[in-house]
Order: sequence, then structure tokens, then C-alpha cells
Amino acid sequence: MADSSFPSPPESFCPLCMDALRDPVTIPCGDIYCLECIKIYWDQFDHMGVYSCPQCRATFTPRPVLRRNLPDVQHQPRQLPELTPFPYMHRDSYCDFCVGRRNKAVKSCLMCLAYYCETHVKPHYESSTFKRHKLVDETGHLDRKICPQHEKGLELFCRSDQMCICVLCTVREHRSHNITSAEEERIEKQKVLVVTQSEVQHIISERMKELQELKHNVDVLKNAAHRAQTESDKTFHEMLQAVERWKAEISQMIMANMQAAMSQAEGYVERLEQEIMELQRRDAELRQILETEDNIHFLQNFPTLCVPPEAMVPKVLINPQFSFGEISKTATDMKENLDDICKKELSKISKTVSETPVYILLPRNGDKRLKVPSRKDFQEPRTRADFLRYSSKMSFDPNTAYKELVLSDGNQRVTRKKTIQFYPDHPERFDGFSQVLCKEPLSGFRFYWEAEWSGEFSVGVAYKSISRKGKNSRSLLGYNDKSWSVLCSESGYSAWHNTVDVDLPEAPRTTRIGVYLDFAGNTISFYSASEAMQLIHRFKAQFTEPLYAGFGVGSSVSLCQLRQNTMPYS
Repeated sequence: MADSSFPSPPESFCPLCMDALRDPVTIPCGDIYCLECIKIYWDQFDHMGVYSCPQCRATFTPRPVLRRNLPDVQHQPRQLPELTPFPYMHRDSYCDFCVGRRNKAVKSCLMCLAYYCETHVKPHYESSTFKRHKLVDETGHLDRKICPQHEKGLELFCRSDQMCICVLCTVREHRSHNITSAEEERIEKQKVLVVTQSEVQHIISERMKELQELKHNVDVLKNAAHRAQTESDKTFHEMLQAVERWKAEISQMIMANMQAAMSQAEGYVERLEQEIMELQRRDAELRQILETEDNIHFLQNFPTLCVPPEAMVPKVLINPQFSFGEISKTATDMKENLDDICKKELSKISKTVSETPVYILLPRNGDKRLKVPSRKDFQEPRTRADFLRYSSKMSFDPNTAYKELVLSDGNQRVTRKKTIQFYPDHPERFDGFSQVLCKEPLSGFRFYWEAEWSGEFSVGVAYKSISRKGKNSRSLLGYNDKSWSVLCSESGYSAWHNTVDVDLPEAPRTTRIGVYLDFAGNTISFYSASEAMQLIHRFKAQFTEPLYAGFGVGSSVSLCQLRQNTMPYS
């Protein structure tokens, strides 16, 4: 039954990813989610065929068709969505005794094996006939309270097998086991849950403190950025003013030199003009004496006129070594020197900024030896020691293993046998291909692991939502949009994603492959695991959910035990 104590969050944010809506869709009950978020959420229930709203718990069959809508999500304040119960905790059920429109059930009876609404449950309270019946709050999972073998109510608990059983189970399947009542076991386990709840509440308190501190630090960063912007604007404004002063000084120098040159030139021009006038006067006298017919007059003036005139002004030339181009060249040199200084300093600070992480991510594993990561932790690994800094302990997940695979060495080795293994049915088990996933979800940072193999072998990563059933591309590692893989065999290597394959003829042959996942950087790389660390192939992707290491097993695969910076090779 829907709980009104869990109101819907503001429509501007998705309740699943707690972020602004991306490609928002409205499902039949009226709640709004990101298209990709609700798609991934419902993918988990494909095996059940019943889909529910993560908020109001309304159920839908068949799976609703999702269509984008465009709500006005701009300019709305960000806030955390309201809490919603876990999907497996509750689902809507309806009264088995209503005629016509059925009301939602509020109780279920473990003796009647039926659901009751508020009206039809009253006889259980009022009539002595139902005195011995066991009423429980309706959680929508009555089928899980019935023994699947004997169809009796689960009233006991087998401590030997850690499971709920009925009375008939004690006769055969759980004979001679340590049996107690469900109520007594609940009391014991409730003590554990109380401790767990206390721990959760403590963690919540710690996380709230971290949240407030992070918000405060983000504000500090924002203010620091504003201050840096203001100071840099002021500095560049002062630089522009200095450039304007230098420009004025250069212009003044050019004008001063030009005026001095013009002043000197005017003096020379004046003197040359006077000399030319004097020479023109002499020329007139000479012309007159040469034309006279008076011989005595000619001879008397000859001594004075025959003397050559003396130069009054030296010859004036422009010095070729003097040029205003030198001033222009100086201005150009100043500009280039300024560019060089700015480029050098900007490159230096850019390198410092890019190599200095803003946020430091520390695993919450309680390891007291953890230190604050250095810049090297955020650089792309190159040497084997660099890769081993991100070594991650992996283990095969038995619930995903194909029916012919045998796990051993503490789930560190998997071998394919010709005989079928008796594994219990599980929705996460691959039933069409010889494949297995690891247990550990990988997201947020960087991870590295290695595997040794024999026979044909594929290695890669996959989303948890990858199909597990049938022999089709949707469940084969690398043959769909939910997985990436490299296929290795004696004949050659190839890389696969979303049914697109790339032959790798130059890939180095190896029986030990290293896988490096940079989740934040959206890359997954495969290496020949040795001191040389030769790259086999690298995928660029946009990871949208946690990944799991996956393997296709031809003969056997072993997960290698790695130690940071100390892993030897035989």
C-alpha cells in the first residue's frame, strides 16, 4: 500500500539519481524520472514482469512505454528528494474478497493465505473462529511467507540453513537441524539490526557533517574563484594601463626625434636658399660683364668676378644609420617579449592547475594507512608501478556463473567442465553462454586487475543490467551496448562493443591480461600484463552506471593476486 509519508520530490529533480532531470518522462502514476534512470531501474524487474514506481509503489503490467516530456525544470532550487522505501520492501496488493473495484489490502492472513482490506479484515478481529489466525501487515509478498514445497505458512526458522521453514519441513528436509520459532529468531536478529541501525544513524550523522563541510568548502572555492577573477582583472587592467604608458612614451620619442630633425632641416634649407640667391646674383653680374662692349669696364671688373664663389653651406645628407624603424622594431620586441612571458607563465600555472586535484577521493574502508593522494595519483599511469597503485581485489560471483563453470580457490579461479553443475536458479545467472561476472561494483575512480587464461577467453566489463538469459547478443559480453570486451584466442585478438568488432592483428600475445578502468575518465584499457605494459586496446565510452568485471571462459580463468608496486613475474 502506498505510504503518504513519502511525498514526491520536486519535479525538477529525479528521485533515483538525485540530480536535475535529463530527458524527463512521466510514468502512468504521474511521477517523473530521468528516461535513463527509470529504464535502468525497470530493467532489474524484467525477469518478474511486474514494474513499480520507486516512489508511490504503484505497479504496472506490462512494462509501460516511456515517452519524453518537457517539464519546466529551470530556475528551481536544488534540494534532496524525499526518501523512498527499497523496492523489495513493499508492493501494492488488493483485497481478495472485494467485489467489483478491489480496495487495497491492509492485512494478510498466514492461515487463510489471503489479502484483506479494512472492511473484510474485521471478522478476524470480531469472530472467535479466526482467533488462532495470524494477521500480519500487508507488504505485498504473501507468496514469500508460504513454504514453496508444502504450501504451509512459514512459522519456524532453521538456524542450520539460515532460512524460514514450515512445520512439515522439520520432518524431512530440515530434520535434526537447529530449529527455533520465527518469533524467537526475530528477537535475536532484531538485536543485530538495532546495532546496524545505530551504525547507520551514526553514518548519517557523519555524512551530514561531511555534506555541510563540503558545501562550505564549495562556497570557499567559489569565493576564492571570485577573488582570483577580481585580482586578475585588476592586474590585467594595470598591465593595460602600463602598455598605454609605454605606447605614449614611444609616441613621444617618435615626435621628439621628428621635431628635432625638422628643426635642423629648416636651418639647412634656409642657408641653402640664401646661397642659391647669392649665386644667382653672381650669375647675373657675370652675364652682364660678358655682354658689355666696354673693354675698359670689362678689364677693370675681371679681377673681382673671375674668383670662384666659396660654398656657404655643407652638403646635407640623411644619415642611413638613423631610422624610425628602430623604434618600431623596439615596440615589436617589447610585444613579443611580453607574449613570451605571458605564454610561459600561463603554461606553468595551467600545468599546475591541471595536475592539482580539486577533490580528493578516499575509500571508506577504514584503512588507517591511507594518505592524501599526490598529483601522481591523478596522472595517467605509465609504468607497472603506476598501474598497481589502482589494483583491486576481485572475486567471481557464483550467482552469475554459467551451469558448466566450477569456482575454486575462494572464488578466484573458474574452470569449465563438460558436466552440468547443480546451481540453484538465480535471475543473475548466465544460462546461454559460458560467462561469469565479479561481485565488486566499480564506479567513481580508477581500478586495475589481472587475469590468466587458457583456451578461448574474453575479458571485459558490463553493467549489472546486461541480460543473462538466452543465447543472443543481449547477453553475450561485448555484443551489446551494456558491455565492452576483448576476445582472445590462439588465432588472434579482437575488441567488441555493441556488435561492432575490431580486429587487433598487432596486439601482443599474452596469457596474462591487465585491465585498467578509469571510470571518471570514461575509458577501459586492456594490456599485456608485464613490466612493459603493452596496450592491446582502449575503449572510449560514457559510463552511466557501475560496472562489473566479466569473463567468457573457454577452459579456465584465474584472478591474479596483486600487491601494489611489488608484483613479481615468474
